[in-house]
This record gives sequence, structure tokens and C-alpha cells, in this order.
Amino acid sequence: MKQIVTPVISLALVAFLATTALSAEGGNPRKGKALFKKSCKECHVKGGAGGEVTPLTKTMEQWDRYFEKLQHNPEGLKGLSEQDLKDIQQFLFDHAADSPQPETCG
Repeated sequence: MKQIVTPVISLALVAFLATTALSAEGGNPRKGKALFKKSCKECHVKGGAGGEVTPLTKTMEQWDRYFEKLQHNPEGLKGLSEQDLKDIQQFLFDHAADSPQPETCG
């Protein structure tokens, strides 16, 4: 039994570390959700100017790449600090389509 448990625990630990390494370091997902609703939903609703965007729009890896390249209109980020962006990224990452807790941000 011990021979089976050790590899399973090791595999789970590696999977956990791999996913947390991708997320925004220092981001607060609760603050990110509030910021997303306040700053992003205005343009990113169904039929909105920026097109519908929710955490489910992308996978965790896609959200990380998006923020790494910061593929957003600079005008839409006006008034958001670097920490605000980390918080939003963490929220989107934590609730992405392939995350353990996907969310629409309704």
C-alpha cells in the first residue's frame, strides 16, 4: 500500500505546483472579481463593445498568456494599477474554463 500512496502524493504535488506557478503571483482573486465587475463588465458583456468576456472565455494557460502579452486596449485599463491587473488575472485564472472552479462572473 505504501508503494502506491507515495507516487500518487508526488504526482498530486507536482500537478498543484505546476498550476500555481502559472497564476498571477500576488494576485487576490476576491479583489479581482470585484474589479472585473466594476471595471471590465461595462465593455465585456454580451453585445458590448469589447465582446463578451468571462473567466470561462479562456483556459488558465490562455489567461496567463493574455496578461503576459497584455493584449488589451490601453484606454480600457485606465485607472487600474499593476496590482489591480494581478488581482483580475488571478480571478480569471482561478475560474477559467479548465480550472477546478469555473465561473461566469454573473
